[in-house]
Amino acid sequence: MQEKKGEHIVSLDLRKIHEAVADFFIICEASNPQQIRAIGEFIEEEVKKNCNEVAYKHEGYQALQWVLIDYVNIVVHVMLPEPRKFYQLEEMWSDAQREEHEG
Repeated sequence: MQEKKGEHIVSLDLRKIHEAVADFFIICEASNPQQIRAIGEFIEEEVKKNCNEVAYKHEGYQALQWVLIDYVNIVVHVMLPEPRKFYQLEEMWSDAQREEHEG
């Protein structure tokens, strides 16, 4: 994410939350739709290369407002600032342990 200039990168550890749909969320902000695509594709390529894993599902490459890459236990969200502010995933999962990353 940082390699493609993703910003405001946050990881949420959801393992202690019974209702959680994954163990971890990783949330990143992109400044434009092209950057969303570049970050999303970079993540999928790097995970395939380094972990030999492919996403169970990915969504959002059509509209490029919010790309979700689902690795079952880890879900990556790459969002434009407006959808990120609107959906407030960090607030929705505020019980999760939160870690901010450079980017």
